[in-house]
Amino acid sequence: MQNSEERVVEANRLKEFCANVLRKLKVPHEEAEITADILVSADLRGIESHGVSRLPRYAKRLMNGWIRPEAKITVRRETPVSLLIDAENSLGQVVAYRAMERCIEKAEKSHLGFASITNGNHIGIAGYYAMMALKENMIGLCMTNAWPLVVPTFGIEPILGTNPIAFAIPAKHEHPFVLDMATSVAPIGKMEVYRRHRKPVPAGWAIDEKGDPALDAETVMRCVYKSKRGGLLPLGGLEETAGYKGYGLSLLVDILTGILSGAAYGPHVGTPEDPKPSNIGIFVGAIDVNAFTPVDEFRERMDIMINSIKASVKAKGQDRIYIHGEREWELEKQHRKTGIPLYIKVWESLRDLARQVNVEFAL
Repeated sequence: MQNSEERVVEANRLKEFCANVLRKLKVPHEEAEITADILVSADLRGIESHGVSRLPRYAKRLMNGWIRPEAKITVRRETPVSLLIDAENSLGQVVAYRAMERCIEKAEKSHLGFASITNGNHIGIAGYYAMMALKENMIGLCMTNAWPLVVPTFGIEPILGTNPIAFAIPAKHEHPFVLDMATSVAPIGKMEVYRRHRKPVPAGWAIDEKGDPALDAETVMRCVYKSKRGGLLPLGGLEETAGYKGYGLSLLVDILTGILSGAAYGPHVGTPEDPKPSNIGIFVGAIDVNAFTPVDEFRERMDIMINSIKASVKAKGQDRIYIHGEREWELEKQHRKTGIPLYIKVWESLRDLARQVNVEFAL
């Protein structure tokens, strides 16, 4: 039975709508299709924080001229295994997609391919680009920095991004291993979801201006966007629960994406409401397994490891152990069959956007 606070939408129809909106905003046809597919893929996999709910935000930046609608991807440096790309303020999804295509091409020739991207924008789910390598039985990776929302260990000023890391690794018969995670306890998109659903924020996810636990999403949003004191905690939470590990991972991502590429980093990354370019840094790569071991042998060993974990002793009340990405693969299969549930406020925001840009709304 459908939840009264949800609208269920068929995936292809949702993708077509997103692409039509982007085309109306002067994004070229193929680039609109790429961006729409990445947005809808997030919702298919149950990652609603990075799905079509982001479209109005992208549309605002396109309408205001804050993002270049037609991608301009300039290669500043290149070797047989690497690229330095200047995205020139283009749509993040398009640039990251094209960069990952080039990485895969390089890995086919030289076993490895990596791209560092400067002057980028928000890319959506990092896992999408890592998973592009799976089609070639390669290992894919993606990471990106983001606007400052996360406080360092012992600090109360949000100075780092949620800075996600994603890896996709092929198996043989089992689902691929897909790790797609923020280096904060939770991404800001999840806080937006909690605010929409009026759910309390778990203790250990964020702190307020005084450094005390922030237990509601409104407080967290106020801290990171207005007062600039308090914010999300790094993965692990406070220092006594090993939050310094997440702090270190977040800083590492900023180094590999922002410092290495020449993009913005830490507190210098632009926010969604900032008219200046975000100058986000992105790092993607593809690794040919055959450079180290025969790929068929590798995939078989992956299956053995995955099955050994899933067959291990379960905790009380649990009947299954999941491998990273497994729930998302199953959700995608279900949502392709039954439709994607959109929270009513997200559905309404898309309806309002359709009216604003004069695009048919048939969701």
